[in-house]
Amino acid sequence: MALQSTTRSRLIIPALSPVYTSAHEIVETILRVIAGVLLVTHGFGKITNPFGAVGMVESLGFYPGVFWSPLLAATEFFGGILITIGLFTRPASFAAMIVLLVTVYFHGIVRAEGLPGAEKSILWAAIFLFFALRGGNSHSVDARIGRTF
Repeated sequence: MALQSTTRSRLIIPALSPVYTSAHEIVETILRVIAGVLLVTHGFGKITNPFGAVGMVESLGFYPGVFWSPLLAATEFFGGILITIGLFTRPASFAAMIVLLVTVYFHGIVRAEGLPGAEKSILWAAIFLFFALRGGNSHSVDARIGRTF
């Protein structure tokens, strides 16, 4: 309670304190669901052709591509589903973050696009880092079953 009153006294508009305290969890859930759905959407093309990225993953040094390409597809598609519903949120988000860090390397270094080419991947990696550390909150399957990773 003391923390909330201290935080409230530091707000420029203290009357907004109830909005901030009541909305933070639902906004966090919305961000998790949107990030998960977009990851599913991004991975859908890969899951329908799991060996379609063999050449691309091998060009990044991930051999054998026949192993890494389906793993990439599964991480994006099924990981996105898990993140969306909030089941195994931390490990699924961590795996998604690793995939996104590889795309930072791919766009920023391999394709020499620098920050302009890598910035979306950096943002996505940061979002998934947040959920890898934070978990799924009370609006998740993890919370409903009373277990978290």
